[in-house]
This record gives sequence, structure tokens and C-alpha cells, in this order.
Amino acid sequence: MKVGVVKETFPGERRVALVPDIVGPLAKRGFEVLLEAGAGVLSGYADAAYEAKGAKVLGSRKEVFDGADIIAQVRLCGANPDCCGWDLDLLHEGQILVGAADPLSRPDLVADLAKKDVSAFGLELIPRTTRAQSMDILSSMALVAGYRAVLWAAERLPKFFPMFMTAAGTVAPAKVFIIGAGVAGLQAIATAKRLGAIVSAYDIRTAVKEEVESLGGKFVEMELESGDGEGGYARAMDEEFYRRQRELMTKVIAASDVVITTAAVPGKKAPILVTEEMVKGMAPGSVIVDLAAERGGNCELTKPDEEVVAHGVTILGPTNVPATLPFHASQMYSKNMFNFLVNMLSKDRERKDEFDLEQEDDIIAGTWMTKGGHVVHADIKNALGTAEGAQG
Repeated sequence: MKVGVVKETFPGERRVALVPDIVGPLAKRGFEVLLEAGAGVLSGYADAAYEAKGAKVLGSRKEVFDGADIIAQVRLCGANPDCCGWDLDLLHEGQILVGAADPLSRPDLVADLAKKDVSAFGLELIPRTTRAQSMDILSSMALVAGYRAVLWAAERLPKFFPMFMTAAGTVAPAKVFIIGAGVAGLQAIATAKRLGAIVSAYDIRTAVKEEVESLGGKFVEMELESGDGEGGYARAMDEEFYRRQRELMTKVIAASDVVITTAAVPGKKAPILVTEEMVKGMAPGSVIVDLAAERGGNCELTKPDEEVVAHGVTILGPTNVPATLPFHASQMYSKNMFNFLVNMLSKDRERKDEFDLEQEDDIIAGTWMTKGGHVVHADIKNALGTAEGAQG
């Protein structure tokens, strides 16, 4: 099986789907890697590094698409809505396409792929099971985002993060409040603690209290219904819940120097957790980093990819945060991709180097978006039907 890796076309995307160190392990499992020249350069991986590991470097995107059985990408479909159409004419029948697709936001683009009679897999749809953890790109990339968010906050805040005992007196540590204790939030807690801040966190899932405290954070408890959902995820809550949550959170936010928000729901607009009134209550110079900016933002004043100063508070709304640390983000994404591809190999010892998409496997079934000219994932079909109904 030949795996093609091409340059990412999404504006500002610097990651690459496979790094050189994965080429050798793929070869041992029967895969050959075809690389579009320069595909890894923005991530810090030169063509020569791929060639040294056994990859074949090709001069054009078309050559890769023509020769590959599988195309591995960071962004496809809804994750790259303005540019994904460029590749439609390059696809050939029976080809396998794997990458982050954001399919529930743009199900129409998944339908376009189906018309090309390719088998497309969306990696955000990986089941939340123990066996699938090694393929979970959402967790890997969230870790990058949580780490980076704290560094941005520390850079913008006009205060030290740690406490200092100086000849001029004691400098009090910064107070950092993390909203959402998923992978991004937990990494933000750990990073802020390493920098010496006093860290507190809140999550609608009371089950994460122990994780927050294990990292040195204080878990903020509120008299609200628990939002614990299946697979460790938070479940969707109604607007009355979020209204009451905002009321209870106002005092905590007012006492914080830094607020980092992480609450995003795939395919849906992010809930507003920080209102303008709450921002007004913060001290001048405070910083908000909104990691849900790509979904509209958790802060009412967030503007995607802009730095807003309102009521003396700096509000950052970064999108595609993992692309700002492309070297290691690509390493992590690449390992997830490797594990996903290997999982597609037949479990039959006699056919262990062959792809078997028809085997009974919850990971394959859960991520399969298009097959035989049709959209086959139930959630995407429902989203497609809803979108078509709205248009009608």
C-alpha cells in the first residue's frame, strides 16, 4: 500500500500528516510513503530526512495522488473548506483519504468526496475507547493548544506568573483560572503551575476534580447539575444551565489575572461562558485566551485570530493553535495516523500486510465517512439532511 503525503493547503497550516520517523515503521508493516516535495518543510522536516528513511519524494501533488492508494492529510473537507475542492479532480476511484475533516460543520463537502467514489475517514470521529486512545488526534492537538495558551497569556500579562522574594519586597503570583478540564485544560493547568501561578479550574464534569487537584490546581465547585457525559466527555447543557453557570463564575473571573477557556463542541457553536459584563469586572491588564475561538468563542468579545482589548482586558482568539508548534504537533499527529493505518490492516495472520476495511472494527466503522459513492456515517447523513432541509 502506497501512502501519499502532500502539502497542506489550509492558510497558515504548518503541520504535516507524517514525519520522517514514521516512514520506517510504516515500511515494516508493508507501506511505502510517497511525499510531495516540500510537504514537511514548514514543520521542520526536510525532504532529505524523508528520503533517508526510505520515502520517495515526488515533484508534484498530482504525482502523489496518481501513485498513492492512501492520501494522509492534516486537513480535508470541512477542516479546509475553501481549498479542499482543489484536490477533487486529483482523486481516483477506490482511493482512501484519511485526515481531520470537521465533517459535521460541512457535511456537503463530505458528500462531494462521496461523488468521487473514495473511502474517506474523519479522524475526529475516533471512538472514545481505550483501544482508540493512540489514534485520538483531538486529544493530541488539545495538549498542544493548552500548553501554548499559557505561554501566550504569560507573554501578554503585565505581571510575573511566579511569586518572587526580592529586595524590593514580595511579588505575588498570578492567578490563573482555567474553564474546562479536558486535555487542553489539564495541560494548561500543568503549564501554568510549572510557571509558578496559582491555578484554579472549573468543569461541568465533577469527575475531573481529582485530575485537576493532582496537577496542583484548585477545583472550583459550583452548585450546578453535573455535566458528566459518555466516554469522559461533557454532555450538552441547556441555556438556563449556562446562564446560572455565568452567574456563579463571575466572582472567580473577577479575581483572576488570566482566564483560559477551552469549551468547544465538534460541529457546534461554542457556548458563551464569559460575558462582556464579566470582562468589565476583571482588573485592567488581565488576559483571556479563548481556545474555542474557531467555534465562535467562549467569550462574548472574542474575535477569531484577533487580539482585542476591551475594558482594559486583552482577549486573544487564536485558531488552529497546533500549527503554531508544528514540529511536535506533527510528531503527535503522525503517530496517531500511523496507529490508525496499522489498525486497518487485516487481523488475519495470513493477510497481515493487507488492508481490510470490511473487518468488524468499531474504529474503522466509527470514522468511515464515504463508501461506494455514498455518505455512510449516520451523524454526517443526519447533518446533511438537516442542512438540505434548511436550504429547502
